[in-house]
Amino acid sequence: MESTQRHPEMERNPLPGLASSDELSVDRQFATNLARGLDVLRAFTPDRPVLGNQDIVERTGLPKATVSRLTYTLCLLGFLSRVASNQKYRLGAGVLALAYPMLAGLAIRQIARPHMEALARETGCTVNLGMRERLSVVYVDSCRLDPANFYQPDIGSTRPLLSSSIGRALLLACDREERTAVLNRLRVEDPERFATEKPMWAAEQKHFAEHGFCLSRGEWRREIHAIAAPIRQSLQQDAFALNCSVSALRNAGDQLVREVAPKLTEAVRQIELACAR
Repeated sequence: MESTQRHPEMERNPLPGLASSDELSVDRQFATNLARGLDVLRAFTPDRPVLGNQDIVERTGLPKATVSRLTYTLCLLGFLSRVASNQKYRLGAGVLALAYPMLAGLAIRQIARPHMEALARETGCTVNLGMRERLSVVYVDSCRLDPANFYQPDIGSTRPLLSSSIGRALLLACDREERTAVLNRLRVEDPERFATEKPMWAAEQKHFAEHGFCLSRGEWRREIHAIAAPIRQSLQQDAFALNCSVSALRNAGDQLVREVAPKLTEAVRQIELACAR
């Protein structure tokens, strides 16, 4: 079946977040127990912030005894907190403490921030900076000014790669090897969804070549319209993308394309110049 196919680029040297634990189980350097502990932490989401052991079993596929040992250990280490009222768990402060050094070490956040703030003020859009986390975009910074945007993003929130403008821009920012590996993994993980979203990617490549930015008129959420552009850096650095999003009601007359897009592409150009210094 297609979902079990393995791709040569993944077997030679898996890119971060693209190979599954099952695929890596034959790698002697791969720490399976550590990977399982991280799978437990990833089971918690904004819509499911509190989980019991059985919930985690269902979301991860791990054995119940394994989950019980992992939640016990993660609680002792401060990465999970027990909710006394129902014997369930939520993420602990240790997770946030781990994230801060990573965010503080991203020089592009400091470079991009003043441009993002100016762009948000001038356009009234929500402006976000994103990078790839496994098969999603994760926001590493956000300037939120559009009160009509019901999906208010925040640092750490995620968006899909193919059905969002920032996701498609991020793929354009990747080098060819990474882009090919990501698309292959998306196809393997969910063939039906990939077949639905692949035309969005094909159309976006043509649109970007003609206009220099990516455009979403509600593919991810019909209430949200957005434009985005890749941030080009050296090949040794992680790929990033910048977007401007507004509620669909505020995009009357194609305001994003007519008024916001030139400002977005100029902001990206200034960020790229600053990163190159």
